[in-house]
Amino acid sequence: MLDADFFRRWMTVTTASVDREAERLTALDSPIGDADHGSNLQRGFRDVAAALEKEAPDTPGAVLILAGRRLISTVGGASGPLYGTLLRRTGKSLGDAPEVSRERLAEAFRTGVDAVMALGGAAPGDKTMIDALVPAVDALGNSFAAARTAAEEGAEATTPLQARKGRASYLGERSIGHQDPGATSAALLVAALEEAAGE
Repeated sequence: MLDADFFRRWMTVTTASVDREAERLTALDSPIGDADHGSNLQRGFRDVAAALEKEAPDTPGAVLILAGRRLISTVGGASGPLYGTLLRRTGKSLGDAPEVSRERLAEAFRTGVDAVMALGGAAPGDKTMIDALVPAVDALGNSFAAARTAAEEGAEATTPLQARKGRASYLGERSIGHQDPGATSAALLVAALEEAAGE
């Protein structure tokens, strides 16, 4: 079972991953976006980590709702609302339970992913974070490792796609050949689950 400590660890590991990969995320964003994806997420997740140190919510849902709120208020561009919605809606779906199973997390995470699709209007194949999140949530019921692999493969599979949503869609065919930075950062978030679980 996964308790609040696990969810705080998930956010801490994600913060460290985003710190480590910020330059790569910004480099991916440079040809097809505003060249700020890495720095925006770095600022947001550092704020999440600081807020969790101060407040230490005592249920899984409360951890994610706090994290989502901080991302919405600190991250510029589309990333803040999208990641914030993902975590807040996942947290709300988990409710007040002190512990949740991986299967329950998978159900709640799907609610969060559905909310992101509704907010951004994106579907799989549009070259967005959804291309990593949908396969990850499909695999999450099996294991954290399966979810990480599915997310990473989903992110890599965005390279040959033409962007149909987000800033990159303005480039039309010129967006082809670049891995989507949002899908790449979403894969980091999913990979952090496996690391937080110590699997």
